[in-house]
Amino acid sequence: MTDTDADTAAPRPEAAPLPAALAAVLDHLVLAGPDLGAAVAHVARLTGVTAAPGGRHAIGTANALIAFTVAGARGPHYLEIIGPDPEGEQPASAIATFGIDTLQAPTLSSYAVHSDAAAPADIAELAARGTDAGLPLGEVAAQSRTKPDGSVLAWSYTAPPSRVSPVVPFLIDWGSTAHPGLSDLPTLELVALRGEHPAAGSLRAQLDALGVPLDLVPGAVPALVATVRGPLGEAELR
Repeated sequence: MTDTDADTAAPRPEAAPLPAALAAVLDHLVLAGPDLGAAVAHVARLTGVTAAPGGRHAIGTANALIAFTVAGARGPHYLEIIGPDPEGEQPASAIATFGIDTLQAPTLSSYAVHSDAAAPADIAELAARGTDAGLPLGEVAAQSRTKPDGSVLAWSYTAPPSRVSPVVPFLIDWGSTAHPGLSDLPTLELVALRGEHPAAGSLRAQLDALGVPLDLVPGAVPALVATVRGPLGEAELR
C-alpha cells in the first residue's frame, strides 16, 4: 500500500453497539478452524488476548475459551475457539462440525442462543419455533466435554447441518452446568455483532420468530462478524 492509498482508504464503518435484547439471548460465538493452535494464535494476533484451554469433545474436537464482557460487565457470554483435538486422531478433513472439514483458515462459523430469561422457553419449544419459521436448526441432542482438570461439562443443544449459514444460530441449554463464560478466563469486550446475508430481509423475519434480534445487513456471501475490543484495540472476527 502506498502513502496515497493509506490517505484515501475508506475508514471502517462504526459498529452498531450490541443491543441489550441480543445480549439477553446470546450465549457464545464459535470461531472454528482446521488447526486449533493456529486459530488461538489468530485471535491473539488480532486482539492481544490468548484463549485458555477449554477441553476435549468426544466428536474429535477440542476448544479454547475467552470470556466476553458486554458494556464492561462480565456475563454468560464467551468466545469458543474450536478445531480438531491436537491429542486426537481425526484430521480436520474428517470433522464436519461447524464446517471444519471445509475451512482453510479460522472463521467465525456460528453462534449459540438461548431463551430470554425474562420469557424462558424449553429448548425443544424454541427448536420447534425455529423450524416452523424455516430455520434449519437440527434436532436437540446431548453433548459434553472433558475439562483439563478431568471434570465434565454437559449440555443440550441443537445439532445443525454442517453446511448451515453462519448467520443461523444453534440453540443451547446448560441445564445445571455452570456457565463457561463465568469461569476464570481471559476477557475481551464484545462491542458489536452483525450478520451479512444475500437474503437479509427474509432471514430477518425468521430470526425474529426465534426471538434473536441480530443486526442483519445485505452481503454477497453469508458471514458473521463480531467487533471485539482488547489490549490491541478494536478488531473484527469474521
